[in-house]
Amino acid sequence: MIIKLSPQRRDETLVISKKGDVLTINGEDYDFTLVPEGATLPAAAIQSSFIAGDVVRTGGTLIVPLVLPHGVEPSEAVAFPADIKANADGRITLPE
Repeated sequence: MIIKLSPQRRDETLVISKKGDVLTINGEDYDFTLVPEGATLPAAAIQSSFIAGDVVRTGGTLIVPLVLPHGVEPSEAVAFPADIKANADGRITLPE
């Protein structure tokens, strides 16, 4: 799974973890198991304010765009985040 972060000024926190193709966002599970190779799941079909765009599976890898909330003066790592390659299951560390 590749997580593409989109920084956005918000006074919210984001905690994510994954198990297989299930992404847990702030305690709520989003199961992307049924997204087949080459398919796109429109963001509008996913009821989460943290999904920042369509979810796609390409080359066997899920690509999930997420909003990365931040405060008034984000660090450079937050303002310009690198993609996260989440291969292992468990909690995903976000830039601070």
